[in-house]
Amino acid sequence: MSRQRRNQGQNTISRHFTHQIRVRWGEVDAQGVVFNANYLIYADVAGTEYYRHLGILADAIEDLSQTYVVDAHLQFKSPARYDDLLTCTVIPTRVGNSSFQLVIKIARDDTELTQITLTYVRAINGQSTRLSDAFRALIS
Repeated sequence: MSRQRRNQGQNTISRHFTHQIRVRWGEVDAQGVVFNANYLIYADVAGTEYYRHLGILADAIEDLSQTYVVDAHLQFKSPARYDDLLTCTVIPTRVGNSSFQLVIKIARDDTELTQITLTYVRAINGQSTRLSDAFRALIS
């Protein structure tokens, strides 16, 4: 499911994409809640499905294969538990010349559990490099 809305502001975008993930037994810790590092895995899976949905995996894979997470922020609000069905909502919030940012909100039913903000930079040989026009068009 996706919904698109352009905000005011040159490089600010709001396009929502959702992907569901069910919590597996191996993802919970001794307290019976999802171990914190697994939220980044959920964000990565949701992001990959978002790229697939947009056609980036087919049409702009070179850009994607040269992007790196340079900053990650996780805000934990409520725990997920074994067998919960989680909805991961991916929202691109900024596309710059060589970087972009995704916010991934993870919820169970109507309860937001975690919000993850990931900043990516395209780099070749350690130098930031402009995102292609094709990639920028797909994201925005």
